[in-house]
Amino acid sequence: MKAIYKYIYVSLFVLVAFAVVAQPAASKRDKIDALRVSFINQKVNFTTQETQLFWPLYDEYNDKLENARKSFRQQYIKNTDFTALTDKEAEAYINAELALKQREYELYKEYFEKFKKVLPIKKVALIRRAEEEFKRELIKNIKGNSSE
Repeated sequence: MKAIYKYIYVSLFVLVAFAVVAQPAASKRDKIDALRVSFINQKVNFTTQETQLFWPLYDEYNDKLENARKSFRQQYIKNTDFTALTDKEAEAYINAELALKQREYELYKEYFEKFKKVLPIKKVALIRRAEEEFKRELIKNIKGNSSE
């Protein structure tokens, strides 16, 4: 019986992922976020109280991550001709990329501690796994949709 629910859930996920690809960019982002929430909720099996405590922290964490990445992209990716960089510019780019990775790590570590305060440690571990599974499913669905 459990296998049937898993099959139904995966089928629903695939259908929604296909619908997401056909939507405008802002709407796609919202739908992907909604899918992520649903996917993680299903995988981690939060209680009502855990849901109320966890998701505001998770959203805060993701907002900070996105802001750090957006700042890096605005500074380097959009305005950089990588074939014409001087050695000094290339080094500055790499140092900025390393600083971004360090910031991502610091945020992960900070919010790991916050998550542990509102969730059992096993559920914190399940969140990381669910995030990775969600990314794989999303990429698989996008690749499958783009080959048509």
